[in-house]
Amino acid sequence: MTLEGWFVLGVILICLILLVGTSISVDIILFAGLAVIFISGILPAEQALSGFSNEGMLTVAVLYIVAAGLKETGVIHYIVGKVMGDAKTVKRAQLRIMSPVMVMSAFMNNTPIVASFIPALERWSRISQIQVSKILIPLSYSAILGGTCTLIGTSTNLIINGLMIQNGSVETLGLFEPALIGIPVAIAGFIYLMLFGDRLLPERGSSMDTFQDPREYTIEMIVEAESALTGKTIEDAGLRNLPGLYLMEIQRNKRTIPAVGPYELLKGNDRLIFTGIVDSIIDLRQISGLVPATDQVFKLNAPRNEREMIEAVVSRSNPLAGRTIKDGNFRDRYDAVVIAVSRSGERIDEKIGDITLKMGDVLLLEAHPNFVSKYRNSSDFYLVSSIEDSTPVTYEKAWLAGLSLAGMVVLAATGILSMLQAAIVAGGFLLVTKSFRYSTALESVDWRVLIAIASALGLGSALEYTGTAEYLATNLLSLAGDNPTLALALTYVTTWLLTEMITNNAAAVLVFPVALSLAATLGVDFMPFAMVMIVAASASFSTPIGYQTNLMVLGPGGYQFTDFTKIGLPLNLIVGLIAVSLIPYIWNF
Repeated sequence: MTLEGWFVLGVILICLILLVGTSISVDIILFAGLAVIFISGILPAEQALSGFSNEGMLTVAVLYIVAAGLKETGVIHYIVGKVMGDAKTVKRAQLRIMSPVMVMSAFMNNTPIVASFIPALERWSRISQIQVSKILIPLSYSAILGGTCTLIGTSTNLIINGLMIQNGSVETLGLFEPALIGIPVAIAGFIYLMLFGDRLLPERGSSMDTFQDPREYTIEMIVEAESALTGKTIEDAGLRNLPGLYLMEIQRNKRTIPAVGPYELLKGNDRLIFTGIVDSIIDLRQISGLVPATDQVFKLNAPRNEREMIEAVVSRSNPLAGRTIKDGNFRDRYDAVVIAVSRSGERIDEKIGDITLKMGDVLLLEAHPNFVSKYRNSSDFYLVSSIEDSTPVTYEKAWLAGLSLAGMVVLAATGILSMLQAAIVAGGFLLVTKSFRYSTALESVDWRVLIAIASALGLGSALEYTGTAEYLATNLLSLAGDNPTLALALTYVTTWLLTEMITNNAAAVLVFPVALSLAATLGVDFMPFAMVMIVAASASFSTPIGYQTNLMVLGPGGYQFTDFTKIGLPLNLIVGLIAVSLIPYIWNF
C-alpha cells in the first residue's frame, strides 16, 4: 500500500476515534477528515466532492421534501397512527413499527420509508411518552433487513446483479431469490431486536423533555359533525394520551359535561375545552376531525398551510387591553387569530371572542409568519416569537400527497424512473399543487445529515482512489487459502467492514471482482459469494456512517456513535453466522 493510502487510512481511523470518544457532531468530524485529505493534495477535487453530487445523497435530500409534504398534509400521521395503534410499551411499539417496515422495504427503497416515518414517529413519541430513541434504530434496522429479501429491496442487490449480468460467466438472480437467505436473516434480526432492543437502546429524546415550560393555555375545539371522531370514545379518539394536556369539559347542546371520563362518546358539534402546553396543543390541532372553536381562522387571508402558530405577550400600551378580542376586532387589526390565552395559570372560562385582554396575557395566535417581523418591535406586544413546526395540517390535500407517494413508489419500483427522478417528480408535484409551503420544503431538509453522508462518501472515494480499499480486500481474502467456506466467511467480513467504512454500494463494487477471482481459483460456483455479499453489504448495523438510514435517524434519536455499536455489533455477528452457515446449503459450491 502506498504512503498516500496509509495517510488516508490514518485520517479515517482518527475520525472513527473522535466519533466514538467525543461528542463532536458527526458531520463536523467527517467533513474535517475529508478536508484534511483534500488539502493534503492526495485527493483531486472531483473525487473529494463526488459525495456532494452523489445520486444517493441527492435522493435523500429530495426525500426530505417529499416527507415534509406527507407530514404537512397529515398522510404520515394517519399511517403511523394506524401502524402504531395503542402501543403503550417499548416492545409493542417496536413490534408495531418493525413488522410493516420490513415488508415495505422488501418492495421499495428503504430510504423514503425511513425519511417519511421519522417526523411522524417523533410526534407519536411525544404523545405516547415512549422515548424516540427506543424506536428509530429499530426503524432503520428493520428497513435494512427487509431490503435483503428481494432483488429490488435495495440498490446494492441490483448493483451486484448488474455486475453478474455484465460478467456473463455466472448466472443472475431472480426477483425473490435473495429471500431464501434474506427471510431467515430478517427473522433472526427481528427476534434479536424484540428481545434486546429495549435493554440495549438508550433512553434519550424523552417525550417529556420538551414539556418544561409551565405556561398553560385554555383552548376550545369543536368536533366536526361528519368526522370520523363522531361516535368514538374519548380514549379511542386519542384525547387522553396527549401529555401536558387535560380535557376539562365538554359543552353539548347548552349542557356542560365536567370531569370527562375515558368512555364518553363524542358527538358532532361537541365543544371540547382543553388546558395544556403549546406542544400538546400543536398535536391536538393535527387530529383530523377537530377544528378551532373560533371560525376566525377560516377568515384570514393566507392559506392555512402558509400559517404558523405564534406567541405574543400583550403590553401595557396595547390598544386592545381592557377590551374583548371580538369587540377589539383583533383579526382585522393584526391579521391574526387568537387560538388560546394563558394568564398566569388562571383558568379563563369565557369563549375566545369574549375574553377581555389584560396586560401580560400570553396569546397563542395563528397567523402568517410575517407577523413576527412586523410586530417584533411593536409597542403593542412585549414579546413575539414563532413556534417551530406548528403549521396547521391541511388534510384536504392529503389525497394529493398520497397520490404523489404512490406515484413515486410505482415509478421507481417499475424502473420507469430512478429513485432520484421519481422523488423529484413527487416533490415537484407537491409544491406545484401547493400542498405545503416552499419555505417549509427548504426548512425540512436536514443539511447536517446530508453533509455527513456526502463526507462519508468522499472518504470512501479516498479509500478507492488510493487503492487502499482494494489492498485491504485482497489481503484479507488471501487468508482463505483453498478452503471455500473460509473464503466465504472472509468475503462476508471484508464486505461488511468496507460497508461500515465507506458505503454498501461501494463495498459491493470493490469486493465483487476479488470474490469472483477467488471463486474461479478455488474452482467453485460464484453464487454463494454473490449472496453473501448481498447480505454483508446491507448489514451495516454497528456504525451510523455505513448506511444512510442510520445517519438519518442519528440526530432525531439523540444517538451517539457507540449506541449503534452496542446494539448493532451483536446483530452483525448473528447475521454473519446465519449467512455463512446457510448459504452453502442453499447455493452449493
